[in-house]
Order: sequence, then structure tokens, then C-alpha cells
Amino acid sequence: MSLYKRGSIWWIRFTKPDGGELRETTQTADRRAAQEYHDTRKAELWRVAKLGESVRHTWQEAVVRWLEEHPDQRGLINCVIAFRQADPILGGLYLDQITAESLATLTHQWRRAALKNSTINGRIAKVRIVLNAATRWGWLASAPHSSRLPEIRRRVRWLTRDEADRLIVELPDYLKPMVRFSLATGLREKNVAQLEWSQVNMDQRAAWIHADQAKSGKPLQIPLNADAVCVLREQFGIHPRWVFPLNGKPIRKPGSNAWHSAMQRAGVENFRWHDLRHTWASWHVQAGTPLPVLKELGGWASLDMVMRYAHLGATHLAEHAERISGPRLVRTISGTAPAKVAATG
Repeated sequence: MSLYKRGSIWWIRFTKPDGGELRETTQTADRRAAQEYHDTRKAELWRVAKLGESVRHTWQEAVVRWLEEHPDQRGLINCVIAFRQADPILGGLYLDQITAESLATLTHQWRRAALKNSTINGRIAKVRIVLNAATRWGWLASAPHSSRLPEIRRRVRWLTRDEADRLIVELPDYLKPMVRFSLATGLREKNVAQLEWSQVNMDQRAAWIHADQAKSGKPLQIPLNADAVCVLREQFGIHPRWVFPLNGKPIRKPGSNAWHSAMQRAGVENFRWHDLRHTWASWHVQAGTPLPVLKELGGWASLDMVMRYAHLGATHLAEHAERISGPRLVRTISGTAPAKVAATG
């Protein structure tokens, strides 16, 4: 059958001149329009095969090929969501019909849906990943331009030592070691929750995050300080495989109701589990850890990612600031006459 329905939408299916099968949506519930789309596509493929015309590929063909080539792409589910959300606008288009205006229409539609600018930017970026891939395949001359929406730069939220102590006291026993370990290592929530003893070497005081577990896609070695080692020793013997188990399994979502209840009792506001990583980095910078070293410790891909913490550790600049400080006048205690005082550095 050349035409068939999925839900209310008509799809087409037929054998191409090269013997392969074409199967794709017409993006319409109108049977007449679907039949017209079917006839057009069949005629196009015939002209390509018999007359040597250039092949025109659709957005959906490009998405299918990209997904087939990237089955293990990190964040694949988010890519699929973006592609599906773009389909009402791009689904019926050939790649050469997708213009900057098409992407602007997507942006406008998602803004009307009250999505955050950062979410929209992320979705457009994923659409462009496919369009850029199509240019490499020779399916598209060039990818259309898209404007990036401004994003709000929020302050980094981190805990003081006192806030951290208050929060840990209020946490249930199974979360306390996880939070202490996070504050000692800066590891992300999932990496801590799914940490296995096979990834820990107490003799070398190190832990490893495998490439498929790391956000950067690269393996990461974590040096264990005294706090981290202390936490791990307390976890010995609880489970043969998992370092931080609950009922014999990894905790699926540590930052859940128990986490939020503990924050309320501790008087800690506007704080997420991921902010434990921000806290770890902030404490490092305040203690004088150089930013390039922090980058390596945290497994960030670039120094730009670490610069958000730079303002917290400006004490190393004090010596340089004093270099242009000259003699200055200060009043005596009685206030009767000024005295010249040489600056000290």
C-alpha cells in the first residue's frame, strides 16, 4: 500500500527505482494532499534515477541518517526531543528549503510556548548539528544562519562551610556520605550515585570516571583528599559493588524529596544538588587553587567554564594591585594636620 495512516497522519511507502524502500510521513491528515506528496516524491526519484538529476533530501531523511550514525551520542534523548519538536515546521521540507527564516520560525514558536532562551538555543543547536552534517554528506550546500537568544547569567550558588555543615546534619544517613564525598571531589550527581568500588584505588588515593560516564566524553581521574578517603573508609563493607547504595542499589535521584526537606530544615534556600559541584569549585578558588589546576581537577573542557569562579579568588592579585600605590595623605587622630604615609606592600 502506497498510502497508510499512523494516527491521523498519512505516510507513504513505495519501492524506489534503485530497489530500496522509501517510507516517510506526509505531515498531513488530508488524503488528497498526501497522495499529491506521494506522486511528487515518486516522480522526483524517477527523474534522479533515469535523467540524472541531483538528489534532493528531506529534513526527515537527514535526521534518520544522523541518528543511525550517532547511536551512542551523549544526550541522545534530548536530540530526539528537539528533532520531534522541530518536525511541525521542518518535517515537510527538503534540506535546501530550510532557511534562516525557517529557524527563526522555530525560535518564535518555542518562545510562544514560554520555553527558556537557553532551552531554545539548545534545541536550535541540535537542529544545526543535523544541517551541518548534511553539508558534510553533500546533501546541502551550506547550513542556514540562526541568531542566538540572550541568556541570563546567574550568580554561582555555593555554600559556606557553616551552611554545608547545617545541611549535612539534616540529611538522612544514606545521603550524608554522598554529599560529603561530592564536596570533597566535585563529582557530578550521577557519577557519585553510580560509583563502583572497581573505580576506586585507595592505595593511590584516586578514583576514575570512565569516558562513557563523563560529561566531556573523556575519562577522568579524581585525586582523593583526606575528606574523600575518610568517607570511603566509612562505606567499606556496605555493598560489594556500589560505594553509595540504598537497599542494595544505586540511588536513582539523590536530590529528591529527602534532599529538599533537609534543605528546608537547615535553612538553605535556592540550592540544587549540582550546586555542590559549584561549592567545591568555589572553596578551591578561595583556598588559592589556580584556575588551570581547577580545570583539570573538575574535568572541564575549557578554561572558560572555570572563569565563573575567578572573582572568588582575587587575593592573588593584591600584590600586583599595590604596585601602583604611592604615598598618600591621612589625617592624624586629632584631625588637625595631615600626615604623609608611605604605602606598604
